[in-house]
Amino acid sequence: MSKKIFIKTFGCQMNEYDSNRIFDTVKEIGFKKTNIIDDANCYLLNTCHIRDKAKEKVYHEIGRVKQTFKSKKKPLVIVAGCVAQAENEQMLKREPYIDIVIGPQSYHNINYKIEEFLEKQKKIDETEFEANLKFDYLNKFENSSSKVSSFLTIQEGCDKFCHFCVVPYTRGPEYSRSFDEIIKEAKILAKNGVKEITLLGQNVNAYNYENYKLSDLILEIEKINEIKRIRYTTSHPKDMTDELIDVYGISKKLMPLVHLPLQSGSNKMLKLMNRNHNIQDYLNIYKKLVNINPMIKFSSDFIIAYPGEDENDFNRTLELIKKLRFVNSFSFIFSPRPGTIASKLKTIDNKISLKRLQIIQKALFNNQINMNKSLENKIVDVLVENKNKKDNKFFGRTEYMTSTIFDANDEDVGKIISIKIISSNQNTLFGKKVHKSKLKVA
Repeated sequence: MSKKIFIKTFGCQMNEYDSNRIFDTVKEIGFKKTNIIDDANCYLLNTCHIRDKAKEKVYHEIGRVKQTFKSKKKPLVIVAGCVAQAENEQMLKREPYIDIVIGPQSYHNINYKIEEFLEKQKKIDETEFEANLKFDYLNKFENSSSKVSSFLTIQEGCDKFCHFCVVPYTRGPEYSRSFDEIIKEAKILAKNGVKEITLLGQNVNAYNYENYKLSDLILEIEKINEIKRIRYTTSHPKDMTDELIDVYGISKKLMPLVHLPLQSGSNKMLKLMNRNHNIQDYLNIYKKLVNINPMIKFSSDFIIAYPGEDENDFNRTLELIKKLRFVNSFSFIFSPRPGTIASKLKTIDNKISLKRLQIIQKALFNNQINMNKSLENKIVDVLVENKNKKDNKFFGRTEYMTSTIFDANDEDVGKIISIKIISSNQNTLFGKKVHKSKLKVA
């Protein structure tokens, strides 16, 4: 009987990268990937612990799997990722349907643990922190990703201990992969047909391997001819070095969108959050980047109604959003994560929290709408990622990560082409391909 694995991924880009690498690994013990859950004899759920009710979402998802296989043979059920790391023992006790829980730093053991379970039929908890062993193992398998735009993890873990964040407890301390390993993997991705690489890390700009920094990685990857665009996420203001800022004035492939989470526009709140930077630090980074490359735009993350936030703190955040005109940003009402310092703090009334979120999101959405509107009747460069089967339109993204739907040709997939924007909404641009012969010569 053939072995088929169905992988469902929640959460961040790093989880998407991990899921792809898990599949690269389990192929070695005979598993084939399936997108049809009913066909699977192994179901793997890769989880995220950042957002609200993450644990309950896992149980709801397992409930759906139980229903799917109600009249069929039960599959091997694996819960991976950050919820598995944080809730390992409780998860196995609460839901007997789960066979294996495996944390994000233990994926190098996944084949052994699957084979151990199949042999002994005994539940397994594998949640040790061994990032170096994980990547040493994964380096044995080529990254099979062949998407036009693909992820590449360069750094994991966090030493910052922001009071709201569970990452140090689920991903462990900061760990940077070998410079040579990363470049080798980037070349493999390029060979696979990848045209855009997004470098990933919980604190990606904290990358530091034998004095190689993120700036060095970007400039080295830039030398790979097949790679046309480079991005990275997620950054921390504390690690935004002058060397990294300088790259924006040198690199031809580093995209001019800087995702730099701020969380709050109030110094008081940043201190309560233990962010280890202040508003002036952030503004200094902003000014340096815009001075070195006027085309740069910023996106950010905001936590609304963090414990202790008053109207003055909230208004400072709103003012900064309007001043810096963030695009493509994310905002959420504070939700306590178990085990963090902030989980013990008194939360703000839900009605007040929701009202503040709506005001913030309106300002952020207006920034995005205005930016997209300003591109109408203009020509932008878009990397063509795929064709939509439903309407035969093509999908790609601009330099600023804005989703774009347009008319093009099959041979355009994987290329950067010129698109004239006809219309737009909050999240998407709509246009048509412009042939080079129709472009005006400067």
